[in-house]
Amino acid sequence: MQVSIETTSGLERRLTVGVPADTIEQEINERLNKAAKTIRLDGFRQGKVPLRVVRQRYGAGVRQEVVGETMSRSFYEAITQESVRPAGQPKIEPTKDEPGQDLEFVATFEVYPEIELADFSKVSVVKPVAQVTDADLDTMIENLREQRVSWKTVERAAATDDQVVFDYIGRKDGEAFEGGSAEGSNLVLGSGQMIPGFEDALIGLSAGDEKTAKLTFPDDYNKEDLQGAAVEFELKVSEVQQRHLPELDDEFFTQFGVKEGGEQAFRDEVRKNMTRELNNAIKTKFKGRVLEQLIELHEVALPSALVAGEVAALREQMVSQFGGGREFDPSLLPDELFSEQAERRVALGLIVAETVKVAEIKVNDDSVRAQIDEIAATYDQPEQVVSYYYSNEQMLNTVQSSVLEDQVIDHIAAVASVTEEEQSYEDAVKPDAKPGDEPGDTEGADAG
Repeated sequence: MQVSIETTSGLERRLTVGVPADTIEQEINERLNKAAKTIRLDGFRQGKVPLRVVRQRYGAGVRQEVVGETMSRSFYEAITQESVRPAGQPKIEPTKDEPGQDLEFVATFEVYPEIELADFSKVSVVKPVAQVTDADLDTMIENLREQRVSWKTVERAAATDDQVVFDYIGRKDGEAFEGGSAEGSNLVLGSGQMIPGFEDALIGLSAGDEKTAKLTFPDDYNKEDLQGAAVEFELKVSEVQQRHLPELDDEFFTQFGVKEGGEQAFRDEVRKNMTRELNNAIKTKFKGRVLEQLIELHEVALPSALVAGEVAALREQMVSQFGGGREFDPSLLPDELFSEQAERRVALGLIVAETVKVAEIKVNDDSVRAQIDEIAATYDQPEQVVSYYYSNEQMLNTVQSSVLEDQVIDHIAAVASVTEEEQSYEDAVKPDAKPGDEPGDTEGADAG
């Protein structure tokens, strides 16, 4: 086998491989002889079909099959011989492919870039430090109560924080407009879901009351035909409901898995969960900041095949998250939507992989077990979860990769400049803004 390789541009390589004709013909003959013993053709007994007939009938197809397999096998033998690492699948095309002559083909592919790791002592990062205070715990418990709020009908006028059940019809220039009407709508007064003045108009109304509210849509409303429009809403209240927060009793505690020990056991469980959330948030934030520094310190040539693969993975991930499934064609989402994130992920993957190689970092089995135990602790039967992870190679590999990445962060942090910053629990658990993130606008329904 003759092999030559050349650099065409950047990371792209062009590999030319020649395979002797004898190698191809020998394999073709062996397959045809084997086929002659088993095939059935009209006019011949099984196993008695002449080889020339078999070759005439099947020779072209067998040759095509042998050539395809030979090119694939020879490509991998050639890259091993030349000590190159393809990034992604090669494009293989035959340049000489005639019966009785040597086979020649060309494989075009990209290779992994050579990465020169930066001096990690140049990494400078701020690490948040925080703790769960009693005030944080009280706030969280109130939030948990708010999440399980119930509403009880009252015979009085509606006030802020009440929920009203009502019908409404919106009219512009005397005509009802699209999206401006509803029956049996629920609205918490003071929630700010509707346009300015809408909720105020409902305050003071009791069940059975009706009112016409003259309002104006904001100039920046999300529907152009309603921007700055003067409208009237006919309101009819059918029910006023008062907020009812659950008591801190055994019934409430049981909803969070605390079946004994009363309020103190419940508070201990909530604090434990908050502490775990805080530690994970700080770890994630610190890790993200270190990785951001790695991006800034390295210039990495990115194999387009790897970026394309990452774009495809991100596209499928988005479709899955939004529940598109089979009803939505992922290819309708343009590559540009994911390219920047894909490039960052590929660059970081290459830098981390090179760090693992240079620093000879091996995955810590005890850390893998600790992470699996932490995951399993959130389930009713943790032992089964642990067994599942260790019996599922894909799940185990995911945890091992995560642990290995954590070890890389620890390796870098050991020589980096790390400054600790005291923060509140609320600030510490809040994620850093990702590159390109901007505060977004939220609009309610047409009337809100």
